[in-house]
Amino acid sequence: MTTNSLAQEKTIFGHPAGLYILFFVEMWERFSYYGMRAILTLFLAAPIIMDDPQSGYGWTNAETLSFYGTYTMFVYLMSIPGGWIADKFIGQKKAVMLGGLLLCFGHGILAVDAEWAFFTGLILIVVGVGFLKPNISTMVGGLYKKGDNKRDTGFYIFYMGINIGAFLGALTVGAVAAKYGWHYGFGLAGIGMAIGQLVYIYGLKYLEGVGEFIGSEKSPDKDLMNKPLTSVEKDRMLVMFLSFLIIIVFWGAFEQAGGLMSLYTEQKTDRMLSFSLPFIGNEVPAAIFQSINAFFIIIFATIVAKFWSDWAKKGKESSSLFKMAIGLIIMAFGFFFMTKASTEVIMEGDEVVQKSAMIWLVLAYLFHTIGELCASPVALSFITKLAPVKYAAFMMGAYFAATGLGNKVAGFVGQLSEGAGEFQVFTGIAIFCTLFGILVLLLLKPLKRLTHGAEEMDS
Repeated sequence: MTTNSLAQEKTIFGHPAGLYILFFVEMWERFSYYGMRAILTLFLAAPIIMDDPQSGYGWTNAETLSFYGTYTMFVYLMSIPGGWIADKFIGQKKAVMLGGLLLCFGHGILAVDAEWAFFTGLILIVVGVGFLKPNISTMVGGLYKKGDNKRDTGFYIFYMGINIGAFLGALTVGAVAAKYGWHYGFGLAGIGMAIGQLVYIYGLKYLEGVGEFIGSEKSPDKDLMNKPLTSVEKDRMLVMFLSFLIIIVFWGAFEQAGGLMSLYTEQKTDRMLSFSLPFIGNEVPAAIFQSINAFFIIIFATIVAKFWSDWAKKGKESSSLFKMAIGLIIMAFGFFFMTKASTEVIMEGDEVVQKSAMIWLVLAYLFHTIGELCASPVALSFITKLAPVKYAAFMMGAYFAATGLGNKVAGFVGQLSEGAGEFQVFTGIAIFCTLFGILVLLLLKPLKRLTHGAEEMDS
């Protein structure tokens, strides 16, 4: 990636000032998206009660999980055309601007209590995320020169912005929706996105030379648009596509949080407290549990980043693929706590007579968080290291598309609980992800050879 002198000279805590602009933009975008996501499945599954702000669409769990998986898949699949359009026509900076505007309209329309508004809003969010998500992540990589060992740390900082937004979004949108109604919650998510768009407009002066269209006459990388890929670049592309298999498996398990685990929290978890909380009383709304993962990320992001930095200084294996495999295995162990939770539930017919304790959910989210921190920010940095300049945003889009496929897998796997039961599904996820992570570790050496030292040049 090419960076300009301003992006390099203006630094805060050793990182380009533009990183913090993108940090806050992504924070507010994720506030809106995860706030909306926290109540989406709950809204769809809520019973129909005319003229009641807590009335939903009355869908079954199977219908809700199928829709959730398909919707979140398309949210991320749109990153491929969003990245391709940026690479070929408008550049990443303009694509982020366009995506942000579409998201403002999309989240804003969701505040309207009408079926047409609900589905129109979701469509606009799908397209908006497709433009914003891959391109803002690629711009983070563009802030750093090749060989800058601060790149991975920069992505950890950026990732904290994602999760501060996710934490605040799930917490506040979930609480507002529980007290005032679903569409007030959706409206609050829209306000968050509008703030993020204003931050981006203000911060463009700190992003000069980053995310520009490389096909323009002024671009120093213009010649790369028509230059064929070298054999080394082709090998690196192959490794990236193979790494997407890890991503699909990881998110196929992890995204149970917004589907099966969310419904399980609502229907089979004892959420009563012995004391009363402001605004919500003695019963914790199910949507608020969506904030636990983000809360843990805020706490542990710098700790995990430092651990891997110290690990590498000791000369131990610390490649991105190694971290991603370890992250998958750690995340898998979180599902064993959900297995334990499911053994506490007692059913009489279709009625739940005994629910499981909240502690198992919290422990599951803790392991999911540590696994995510080992895999996800590292994967973002990995793509910016290996992707050829002319396909930078497209490959980031392909990464998010793999995330989208993982979301669809999550919906499909979650549906299996309708027949097999939660115990079998949670246990199956834990075992499969553990074995898959071990397989990646066994294939690590040949995969690393295909990167041709790309990570060594950036460390």
